[in-house]
Amino acid sequence: MSKIALGTVQFGVNYGVSSTTGQVQPTEVAKILSYASSQNITLLDTAPSYGNSEQVLGNVGINDFNIVTKTRHFDQAVINDNSAAFLVNDLNESLKSLKQRSVYGVLVHNADDLLKPGANKIISQLKDFKEQGIISKIGVSIYTSGQLQSVMDNMNIDLVQLPVNILDRRLFDTGMFKKLSLQGVEVHARSIFLQGLLLMSKDSRPKYFSRWDSLWKLWHEWLFDNKLTALEATVRHAISVPEISKVLVGVDSKEQLQGIVQAANGSIPTIPEILLTDDTALLNPVSWKINT
Repeated sequence: MSKIALGTVQFGVNYGVSSTTGQVQPTEVAKILSYASSQNITLLDTAPSYGNSEQVLGNVGINDFNIVTKTRHFDQAVINDNSAAFLVNDLNESLKSLKQRSVYGVLVHNADDLLKPGANKIISQLKDFKEQGIISKIGVSIYTSGQLQSVMDNMNIDLVQLPVNILDRRLFDTGMFKKLSLQGVEVHARSIFLQGLLLMSKDSRPKYFSRWDSLWKLWHEWLFDNKLTALEATVRHAISVPEISKVLVGVDSKEQLQGIVQAANGSIPTIPEILLTDDTALLNPVSWKINT
């Protein structure tokens, strides 16, 4: 079974700083999923907030896959009974769109929702779904080690989705991966390409990112010295982490997925310290201001 899993945001919206083709058309989605199945890629990650991704998946057919979907972001400061009702309605709508009776996992999309007063209502409802066999795993999507630790201090989770890339050592250095492994939490890594930024050439990278030119120079020199493409390095690094169960990749075409599968085969040398950064202005795409 492949460690690679498919993120499907591109199937529902135009996504990613490197995107040039826009939303993936359903005919291409069908080709991608057919190839994924042939390569023992068994997990799809989606969400109601990914445009019409869930509808596209349901129409194409996904009975050969495990599905992870997500909750909405709850805007209110206190989680109440209405929030739980929204959760029930949203999951029912997701199941209807996906044409499934159950899903592998449901992630709380905004981890901070689990730190609000009344958050137990969300967890209680998800536990009810699990007892009914509608979901197998309850999880959370996080951005930082501190955010994840706060969640884990308050409740038990089965699954976590978190950002990992070859330049980012924050979750390693805090010991979070070891904690997750000891507690039996399944880990899904996302953003291994940093929305495609790590795969760009010097000439194609938006000018906004020139403030990190010294890092990009070291990155491209290291790739050249080790006879690696950026795709090979980023994919192999994520797959090599033993605590990671699934590595989420987003693709625009069957050919892109074929390239990723091929790039995954091979070894990865030790990542030098000079390539590592904890600069959240770079590592967290939310903070990017591409037009500046």
